[in-house]
Amino acid sequence: MSGPPAARAAGSVAGSAPTVLVVHHEHSCGPGHVGRWLSEAGVVLRDVRPYAGEEVPDRADADGLVVCGGGMGAWDDVRAPWLPAVRGLLRAAVEDRVPTLGLCLGGQLLAAACGGVVAPGARGPEIGVLPVSVTADAADDPLFRDTAPGAESLQWHLDAIATLPPGAVLVATGETYPHQAFRLGDRAWGLQFHPEALPDEVARWAVEDGVVLAEQGLAADGLVEVLVAAQSRLTATWHPLADGFARVVWSAHTQAEACADSQSAASSRGMGRAIR
Repeated sequence: MSGPPAARAAGSVAGSAPTVLVVHHEHSCGPGHVGRWLSEAGVVLRDVRPYAGEEVPDRADADGLVVCGGGMGAWDDVRAPWLPAVRGLLRAAVEDRVPTLGLCLGGQLLAAACGGVVAPGARGPEIGVLPVSVTADAADDPLFRDTAPGAESLQWHLDAIATLPPGAVLVATGETYPHQAFRLGDRAWGLQFHPEALPDEVARWAVEDGVVLAEQGLAADGLVEVLVAAQSRLTATWHPLADGFARVVWSAHTQAEACADSQSAASSRGMGRAIR
């Protein structure tokens, strides 16, 4: 297993595992590979499914936050009336320095929530296994520093991040759409692509987006076959990204527990003096 052992060891001292809140927008677009890799790194996932009536919290109340993809747009509040709450949750997570990862729609929501611009893609849909390129700023990025130039990724989006939020750092770019991944502050990342996508989920997307694929001259079966054939390469590329996020989550968790222990000890000393 290639999870981050140093992070797990650091967290084990405190005696509990970190928890990541995972927001799902629809049944066919979960955390997939990323969720599995985080679990392998000792992170506990806590799912919230607002499409099924579950309430989106005002704040993450967890050691990390993952916001999944979905077929709606970042401002499609009529179709998905929970989106304002998700944008608020993302803003609060950035303010609170909660480690945050937005996957495709999740990345668009992070951008929109924090002052960026998300709009219909000016060059049309971007769909398929396509290359992305890391920028110079990725060299010391906790998630992207191990990503090779020209890495492949699964793209499946009609909208795009047209303008990054103020203060965001671009860490990956692409030929068709330049804003493929960005970091906001030191603990929040938004991705335009899908490192998490499972072949069976993508097969469902191909059915749901059949009209779009036909307009682009793309064959659903062919897209899924390409994805299946690329699985080993995609895993080698994006498993380290999930491990990097797990390390950030473990670090935040360990710091929070150390702070809580310190406050508890200080409170106990204060009580002892009052009793005496």
